[in-house]
Amino acid sequence: MANTDDKTTLKITLEDLEKVSVSGDAHAVAVAAAATSAVRQYGNIASPGAEPVIKDEGKSNIFLQGWFYLGVAGMLGAVLGWGICEPRFLDGGGRLWGNFLIIPLVVALMCFGFGVAESIVERSLNKALWRGLLSLVLGFVGGIVFDQIANLIFVIAVGIVAELGVHTARNPAFWIARGMAWMVFGVAGGIVYGLVDRSGKKIRYGILGGIIGAGLGGMIFDPIALGTNAGAPSRAIGFALLGLATGVAMGIVESALKDRWLYVAAGPLAGKQFILYKPLTVIGSNQQADIYLFKDPSIQATHGSIELRGAQTFLHAEGPVFVSGQPAKNRTLQSGDLIQIGRYAFHFRERQRK
Repeated sequence: MANTDDKTTLKITLEDLEKVSVSGDAHAVAVAAAATSAVRQYGNIASPGAEPVIKDEGKSNIFLQGWFYLGVAGMLGAVLGWGICEPRFLDGGGRLWGNFLIIPLVVALMCFGFGVAESIVERSLNKALWRGLLSLVLGFVGGIVFDQIANLIFVIAVGIVAELGVHTARNPAFWIARGMAWMVFGVAGGIVYGLVDRSGKKIRYGILGGIIGAGLGGMIFDPIALGTNAGAPSRAIGFALLGLATGVAMGIVESALKDRWLYVAAGPLAGKQFILYKPLTVIGSNQQADIYLFKDPSIQATHGSIELRGAQTFLHAEGPVFVSGQPAKNRTLQSGDLIQIGRYAFHFRERQRK
């Protein structure tokens, strides 16, 4: 009797395998699975504990560099001040209001540009409005005061170079004398720049950058006048270079002397750096926050803060914050830490202390 448990043996030959076809969808799944196993998966703020890797999105964004937007703002402000006063300005000295107001107005609008530039870059229009108004008032008052100081310095410097036998504007010694006088305008710009942000350190950096930039602008004013052989064009170019050089120098000095800062690696402001000046820097979606984060509904009005306490830096979080992939509430920051807040990512950096 035949065994009913016996079953026919299944044999698959090479010819059978050649006839098998894999559907496109199945092939795609297989490829995706292989890729998943081959590629390392990195975490985000939804998967704390995984190693975060952030691609730097803003390395080449020149528009977010301080020296660039401060330079452009200073130049536009100075040119606007010149343009308002030039129609009522008389060469050789006159009693028209343009002769009396051209320097104060140039300084005031240059300060206005410095005051609003950073807030505009950060898309904080509310902050730009009140900073701009404050900068305009302080800049105009400072322009009147510092104009008198600059005139005094110029008279003294010209007297000194005259004693050395220099009696013409074609001599570089005369250019240096004007540059020394114009340094005063840079001081005014630096003071106002720091005052509107209520930062003593920013005032010091602004003054140093302003002295360098305005001094250079003053020294090339007379060569420009000699080259153009005309009053209005030389003043236009000279004041434009005054604002440009002052703003660029302020931005470079700030960046060179900073000791602690946040570099935005990802998000709408990728490529910008926030220098930590204040003892307490507030971060959030409120436009009045020191670091305003926009276009992300998950970020609270006051999402967190960074506190400077001596040589240490502390992060205090009120909303979800991740540091190097780990959720953080109160944490001491170390140079190189990656901070993630919503769609934004920051590298915390500090200058190495000797």
